[in-house]
Amino acid sequence: MKIAVLSRGPKLYSTQRLVEAAEQRGHEAVVIDPLRCYVDITSHDPAIHYKGQELSGFAAVIPRIGASITFYGTAIVRQFEMTGVFPVNESVAISRSRDKLRSLQLLARKGIGLPVTGFAHSTHYTSELIELVGGAPLVVKLLEGTQGIGVVLCETRKAAESVIEAFRGLNAQFVVQEFIKEAKGADIRAFVIGDKVVAAMMRKGREGEFRSNLHRGGTATIIRLTPEERSTAVRSASIMGLNVAGVDILRSRHGPVVMEVNSSPGLRGIESATGIDVAGMVIEFIEKNGKEGKTRTRGRG
Repeated sequence: MKIAVLSRGPKLYSTQRLVEAAEQRGHEAVVIDPLRCYVDITSHDPAIHYKGQELSGFAAVIPRIGASITFYGTAIVRQFEMTGVFPVNESVAISRSRDKLRSLQLLARKGIGLPVTGFAHSTHYTSELIELVGGAPLVVKLLEGTQGIGVVLCETRKAAESVIEAFRGLNAQFVVQEFIKEAKGADIRAFVIGDKVVAAMMRKGREGEFRSNLHRGGTATIIRLTPEERSTAVRSASIMGLNVAGVDILRSRHGPVVMEVNSSPGLRGIESATGIDVAGMVIEFIEKNGKEGKTRTRGRG
């Protein structure tokens, strides 16, 4: 089987592990930079070109689309879908999960536990927005932020008003969320493939840091999920339409609450913490499910 790995970083751990896992199972894996692709959009013979040549013969594509290139990256995934190539995660699902506000609304509609979240445009409703999430301390989160960037813990009402005013002054889109104090700066990353959690770790921020991102110096340890946490992770990925996802969960006093559903979860942290060959499981999923033309959207979304 010939597999395309859409990634701008051929030397990144996750990219290398996917290539390695594919080759170990007898497949050919080709790393393709989505920004160096260009497409022929025709109804009778859609095509993708890369470095002057038309791409062909691929049975599946693994999108590793960074947040900064979501628009163009999902367009390339959509073109693969149009040519009948099986996508591990479909373009529509990636776009859905990258829109943080939309994803929260979709999860809430299906009854998934979430932190109390407020969103408003007008400056007239800052006080009401703060009260909506239970007052300070609270979290202000940029909708475009990744890896913990643009996430601010406001410990007082005055601080919250200042941060909200600053973000509005920059014309930035953001949400205000309740602060889950009982999580104590730790969250759970559940790695979902298909209809099950294949690995899970607890991430804890360094001393004095409420953000648990490993990129920000956090640490990770293996953890056993409760049945409710496992069900929440699988349901959240399914609601987004993702076959492969990293679901970030906080343990709150009223049960698990979902912070985010990631369509391109990193492999280094989860594999290092658990010792599980997650990359191999992704390839195994492709072997079992990857068939030409097997995509729900066929590029229409």
